[in-house]
Amino acid sequence: MAHRITDTCIFCGACEPECPVTAISPGEDSYIINEALCVDCVGHHSEPACVAVCPGESIIKV
Repeated sequence: MAHRITDTCIFCGACEPECPVTAISPGEDSYIINEALCVDCVGHHSEPACVAVCPGESIIKV
């Protein structure tokens, strides 16, 4: 149960502050989701918050 940011990420930063477990951090060219920390926002939001705010639809479930 986790999500991943694809190479279509535009590095806008919208996703990082939305993560309730701070699993998202900036990488070299895009943001990165630590899949070991990602809880799909279960217990925090009704849907993954990062997916909801990503303007490029660059976050996928793995």
